Amino acid sequence: MAETEKTSEIVGVQQLLRTFLDTQHRRASAYSLWHKGFTEYMKASSDDAFNKLCGQVTVEFSECSKQVKDTIVRLKDASLAREDLASVLEAVQIQESRKLQMTSVLQVLRKAGKPSERASMAEHKHESTKGCSHACSHGSDDEIGGLEMAQLDAEFEAAVKEATGAVQDATLAINEHMEEIRYEIEDLGETQSEDA
Repeated sequence: MAETEKTSEIVGVQQLLRTFLDTQHRRASAYSLWHKGFTEYMKASSDDAFNKLCGQVTVEFSECSKQVKDTIVRLKDASLAREDLASVLEAVQIQESRKLQMTSVLQVLRKAGKPSERASMAEHKHESTKGCSHACSHGSDDEIGGLEMAQLDAEFEAAVKEATGAVQDATLAINEHMEEIRYEIEDLGETQSEDA
């Protein structure tokens, strides 16, 4: 009887961990869809389509998060008592939250563009509608503006680099935790084979 219970617990843990991996695959698919949609949005600037996509992706991320939280609760349950695995899944949740936040920051930054590019586009737009009289001053004010613009561009690039690094770090941590889960599934399968 004890062997049957142990086997049942092992199978239960394996199923929960496989469900977690499936959920992570769903998250990855949602990210892929989101990135593709953002790329299309940057080309076409279709706010309605991108906002609809963001709504769909938000629902998917929320459902994935709820499913992982449910798995964590089930792993902590006294019948399984796998706090070790639950803590790995909690660590993934923290990293997923960070990744989502920084991905959003990157999209906002990329949509805004470098300050100098925004200024250049605005100037070009102004010149095409009004024309340049060349009676205006292009002297020291532009040089000071150029230095300020260079500083703003540098700050922009630093923000993009920081957000990109945070996304990469979160992704690496998530992948390492998922590898732990895959090894655990494998170990549980070996334990089950030895007990049979």
